[in-house]
Amino acid sequence: MRPLGNTLITGGASGLGAAVARAVRAEGGRPLVLDRVRPPGDHAFAQVDVTDRASVEDAVARLAATAGGIDAVVNAAGTDACGRLDKVDPDDWEQVVKVNLIGTVSVVRAALPFLKESRGTVIDCGSTLGVKAVSDATAYCASKFGVVGFTRALAAELAGEVGVTLLIPGGMDTAFFDGRPEQYRPGPDATLNPPEHVARAVVFALRQPPGCEVRELVICPSQETSWP
Repeated sequence: MRPLGNTLITGGASGLGAAVARAVRAEGGRPLVLDRVRPPGDHAFAQVDVTDRASVEDAVARLAATAGGIDAVVNAAGTDACGRLDKVDPDDWEQVVKVNLIGTVSVVRAALPFLKESRGTVIDCGSTLGVKAVSDATAYCASKFGVVGFTRALAAELAGEVGVTLLIPGGMDTAFFDGRPEQYRPGPDATLNPPEHVARAVVFALRQPPGCEVRELVICPSQETSWP
């Protein structure tokens, strides 16, 4: 299995991103965190909004220079704006696409020279709502369907150069649902995966040797309502 090296993680201050950072470190790798807020612990960190492409390019270059390269990218930053299309503020709607899709693309583009040098791996976080559409989630579905398409095309484009994995998680027990109206929160009987479980799957994909890839990985609670 491939040893874990310098792993760039977006959204690494909380939720799945923080769980991945902990898992990477526990396996002997070095997390390099991109987030708007400083992560817990002493991970290498650059403060950045992934919707700001110029700032992303600068932050990725600085972290790569400090660490001596980048061996993997895990795009875990994400946001949502629930509600019917005509009820969601247009700026909030577009922000979801900017963070979830455009931010993912910007980070991959900035890291690509380093990944080609290391024959590294990209893992993009899609969603079960990137393959199954539901009402009141047009922004999130649009962004995650976009991530699915981008990542599948990227895998074809980079075949033999950089490993590409599409991660499709179901509901996770994180702060992602905090602050939502009650109807958009998981119910009291909902089953959600701890982010640590998903992070272990991420590490499994990262540790595949060059030339062997986990192209797509669905991991969800056994009673996930949005899969299949």
